[in-house]
Amino acid sequence: MLNIILMGPPGAGKGTQAKKLIAAYGIPHISTGDMFREAIKAGTPLGKEAAGYINEGRLVPDEVTIGLVKERLSKADCQHGYLLDGFPRTLPQAEALKELTSELHSPISGVINFSCDKDELIRRISGRRVCRNCGAPYHVETLKPKVEGVCDICGGELYQRKDDTVEALKTRLSVYYKDTKPLEEFYRQEGLLHEVDGLLGVDELFKKINVIFREVDQR
Repeated sequence: MLNIILMGPPGAGKGTQAKKLIAAYGIPHISTGDMFREAIKAGTPLGKEAAGYINEGRLVPDEVTIGLVKERLSKADCQHGYLLDGFPRTLPQAEALKELTSELHSPISGVINFSCDKDELIRRISGRRVCRNCGAPYHVETLKPKVEGVCDICGGELYQRKDDTVEALKTRLSVYYKDTKPLEEFYRQEGLLHEVDGLLGVDELFKKINVIFREVDQR
């Protein structure tokens, strides 16, 4: 069974690879953001509790987040595997995840860690631009629009998200390296960690991840 965690700093390529993996393997991609939105929309007790924290601008406590993860992993579409993205973020969350996946008889089978140079991450993310109207993505270096500042698709204005500025990114990365980096050693000790180079091209990186998936699936 392919129960996989995608781990790595923002901008390392997890989202792009997740889309390709979903198409190739037909397993659900579970991000904490999507999970919160689904539970809140469904009006589950945990969803309502999470909404209370989010609406007040507070962090959702671990026990609520872990409860939501358990709720999501219990659904029928996760019976043949899943991709977890954005969780766990801390060692206590990783330990709780190990316990709850054991309860569900669906333990984590592999962790793919996307490594990427910090300066490259900043270049990648600070160069992102998004259409204010249709949400189409662009990049000032690698995916330029035909007309600067204008969306090719709908003619909308392109803008930079607040959390994509250099200053915001440095804060996000410092939090990541402080809280999430220790998970690498945790999963290495568990014998689950697989390292990939996030600087590789999209197709080359996908080939390497496919090799890991085959190895994990054969265990």
